[in-house]
Formats: sequence, C-alpha cells, structure tokens
Amino acid sequence: MQMHRRHFVQALGSAAALGSLSPLQALAQALDQVKIMYGFPAGSSGDSVARRVAERLGGTPYSKGPGFVENKPGAGGRIAVEALKNAPPNGSVLALAPVSAFSVYPHIYPKLTYKPEDAIPVSIGAVIYHGLAVGPAVPAEVKTLKDFLAWAKAHPDRANFGSPGAGSMPHLLGALLSLRSGVELKHAPYRGTVPSITDLVGGQVAATMNPSGDYLQYLKAGRLRVLATSGRQRSPFLPDVPTFTELGFPDVTVEEWFGFYAPAKTPATTIANANAAITAALKDKAVIDGLAALGLLARGSTQQEMAADQQAEFERWSSLVKQIGFTGES
Repeated sequence: MQMHRRHFVQALGSAAALGSLSPLQALAQALDQVKIMYGFPAGSSGDSVARRVAERLGGTPYSKGPGFVENKPGAGGRIAVEALKNAPPNGSVLALAPVSAFSVYPHIYPKLTYKPEDAIPVSIGAVIYHGLAVGPAVPAEVKTLKDFLAWAKAHPDRANFGSPGAGSMPHLLGALLSLRSGVELKHAPYRGTVPSITDLVGGQVAATMNPSGDYLQYLKAGRLRVLATSGRQRSPFLPDVPTFTELGFPDVTVEEWFGFYAPAKTPATTIANANAAITAALKDKAVIDGLAALGLLARGSTQQEMAADQQAEFERWSSLVKQIGFTGES
C-alpha cells in the first residue's frame, strides 16, 4: 500500500498549493497542450473517452489549449503504459489505460517492463460492464446462462468463447466462469472486440465475453443474446440482463474502468490541475451522453478513490489469477 499513501500525501499537498494561487497565476502555469496516449486503436471505446476529455482540457489551469490523442496500440495496452514511464514528468503527457494494466498484468506477465508505481493515478474516466453473449452457433432455445452451461457440458467439442485477447479482463472472466461452473469453456483469443463479435454473429464461435456496450447494435438486430453481465449491479444499458452474481457466480464480477495516469514524479500541483480538468470534462452532458451511446459510464474520481480501487483490484486478482493458472507471454 506504500505507493498509494504517497499518492494521498501528494494530493493533500497539491490542494494546499493550489489554494495559495490566484486564478491568473494558475493559468500562467498551465501547459500549452497535453498529449493523451491510448494503447488501443482509434475508434475503440476507450479512444472515445480519451478524445472527448482531451478536447475539453483547454482554457483550464492545467492546459491552455485542447489536448490531443496519440494511439499506441499493441500488447494489450502495455505499449502506451511503457511509453508513459519514459515520458517527461511535467503533466504534458498522460496515458489512458484499463485498470487491468496495473491490477492484473503484473500477475500474469513475468517480464512486465513497468511497475504500478511508475504511473500516478489521476482520475477514473469511464466504467465498462462486460457480458457473455451467444450467437447462432448455439441453439435458439438456449436463453439463460444455466441453459448455456448445460449445452456446453453436453457439447464439449463446441463449447468455446472468444475474447478481445489472451490476458484481457474478458478472457479472465470467461476462464473464471469455466472454473467456478466446472464446465470447460475453451478460450478463443482475438485481436480485439470487433473480430470476436463478427465471428460470434457469423456462427464461428459459440460465445464471447466482451464489453457489453459493443453488443448493443447486434442485440437490437436480434443477431445475438446477452446472457449475463459482470457488474455489481445490472448494466443501465441492459437492465433486463442479470448479473453473474445474481446467477450464482459472485467471483465473476468486475466493473472495469479506463483511468488517466501521469508519469511518476509529476508535481503534485500539476496532478491536481489535471484531475480538476478531467473530472470537469466528465461532468459535461455531451460527454456523458456520447459515452453512454457506446455503453460506457462517464465517471470521474479523486486520486485517492482511483488509487484505492486499483490496489483492491490488484490484491483480488493476485489470488484469482493463480486459481485460473494463466500466464502471459514474456
């Protein structure tokens, strides 16, 4: 917990520093522009979070002009985090990353080139609910999770699920469901959400575990059925779909989030300015509505809240990853 105590002290110190500055002094110290690195392709869900926030950073004590996004896809988002580690610690470069990059990856990649303490949590950006969906490869009479597990047990040669990639949160949730249910579900890793859902609706894979917002257009068209979602409560975008917890699998619960991070050693006052600008952007109705259309919940946070949640997830997945038995490539 040491790294999080350090973040708390930084936050408290930055608040005091900000209180001693006049508005004009604060604006004078603003950066000219901020770059937000994102470790997945343009057009993906998190990319929308980064871009909507970036364009609203201008004219704040943090940045004089709007920010811009640099996509650095690859290695499940790790490339962007590695780049952040080597970025100047002055607030001019941030990264938007899934919490799993800091809470799960350290447990599954033996040669990870960064540590959680290499990045300072700034603010949560948006929350994702994952969901298990089935397509035409599964008979139409399979309408519930119980039905699917019974079908999978009876058809082990066809019982598989796709995910956006090995080591991703959806992959681990599917593996955990398999472990807890005692039904073997073979994993089919894809290079992202889109190709996995394309194969799902095309009947090439029986089921997929993906961000539930990515299913919405296909669900409306009747091309797939979502059987369960991963939130602590039902997804506001799929209120008729039960959670895994409701269905007897409380371990298969996660509300994954994308968060904004700064390089270690970034000044506390700069971190506080960044947090204020980001959380204000996430309260903008246009941002909230735009992300909701993608199945994302805009949610800003304090540094302390983000750091504490990350640490809780880190500790939780330490045990779960060992039970699943998955190890990523070096």
